[in-house]
Amino acid sequence: MKWTWILFFAVLIGAQAQEPPRTHIAYYTKTPIVVDGMDNDRAWGKVDWSDSFIDIEGVKTPTYDTKVKMLWDDNYYYIFAKIEEPHVWATLKDHDAIMFHNNDFEVFIDPNGNTHGYYELEFNALNTLWDLFVVKPYRDQGNETLNEWEALGIKSAVNVEGTLNNPKDKDTGWTIEIAIPFKSLRTNYFHLDPPKDRFWRVNFSRVNWDFDLDDNRYARKKGDDGNLLHEYNWVWSPQGVISMHQPETWGYVYFSSKKAGQKASFVIPQDDWIKWKMYAVYRAQRDHFKKNREWLTKEVALPESEMEINGNKVKFSIEYHQTGWNLSTISPFTNRALILTHTGKFIKR
Repeated sequence: MKWTWILFFAVLIGAQAQEPPRTHIAYYTKTPIVVDGMDNDRAWGKVDWSDSFIDIEGVKTPTYDTKVKMLWDDNYYYIFAKIEEPHVWATLKDHDAIMFHNNDFEVFIDPNGNTHGYYELEFNALNTLWDLFVVKPYRDQGNETLNEWEALGIKSAVNVEGTLNNPKDKDTGWTIEIAIPFKSLRTNYFHLDPPKDRFWRVNFSRVNWDFDLDDNRYARKKGDDGNLLHEYNWVWSPQGVISMHQPETWGYVYFSSKKAGQKASFVIPQDDWIKWKMYAVYRAQRDHFKKNREWLTKEVALPESEMEINGNKVKFSIEYHQTGWNLSTISPFTNRALILTHTGKFIKR
């Protein structure tokens, strides 16, 4: 039992020490964006780039730079990514192919912010798309992914700054411009769109491979043992682990009603600081159950039932039932009930 306590505290302290997720403001544009793979539209010139991507665990600076801009209008969520790459190559041409087998750019969107039911879009430099809907993260007892989901009405275009699939020269990189219809991201029949003056949990990822040349054609590099070398994972908001499927650590995109060129501000809601603490408990419970096929006891899972968060006392309780457990509290900031289930689903009432 003593070592279980130590393990739990190590997990919790590590989660608390991690930097908060990154934030970015998507400004409104009244004039629709022409999706051509270039940021020539006036609105793009009026908004800032995101922070440069970092290694997925948040500890290394990537070899090549990546950054994004964002806008929105009454119909679309616009994303423009600039991807530095001295060798731009891509081979996958079939829709819904496993796109990260090429160098790719990936978009993850969780409109509800409950970590269940989110969208994943992956593009390569040929502008080939893999779009899918994830019912719940792979970590949460099974892979429930709808590969048949289609982002109807999506528009995208790629511009290569160099020559695609030509190993004889050096390239600058590639850019991709994406327009995602809000109507394709609805989470229920009554879902309002667009998310004016609200935030969504979003992250962006870039998969990059070392390469070999096979008959003057690019291919993923293999080691001396004949196995593929591991890919590099570079992201906008660091995950702390090598997995994009941890939505509680994705960034915050605030869809401001202010127009591009104006200034707006956004602060992460205080309830989400509570939510991060709750997910630290969830991860400790999940890891323990995976190894021991039993949940942590109340005393170990919640050694401190009361914590101070942003200057306020927050009291937690954990309730066990036949199929698992619920962790809950009443927010001192909004007076709403915050509940996290053993499946990793977050509920706010």
